[in-house]
Amino acid sequence: MTEVRFARHIERHVPCPPMSVAATTVRGALDEYFAAHPAVRTYVLDDQQRVRKHVVVFLNDVQLVDRVGLTDTVGPSDTIHVLQALSGG
Repeated sequence: MTEVRFARHIERHVPCPPMSVAATTVRGALDEYFAAHPAVRTYVLDDQQRVRKHVVVFLNDVQLVDRVGLTDTVGPSDTIHVLQALSGG
């Protein structure tokens, strides 16, 4: 099963324990996670269901490019990492 993990910085704002999910895409994995932990959804996704600007999602070691559809394929040995995005200059 695909593992969904959140950075500790996000856990300071909303409880988000690691969870294994059965899904074929990042969107499916996050939707399954959010069904079990609904408070996390609004922290990660905006009202258009896109990844918020202050959040970044990695599939294993690769940052997702599709922040809208979250269509990247996941497998049983993959890990989705959700982190706070860093910005500034």
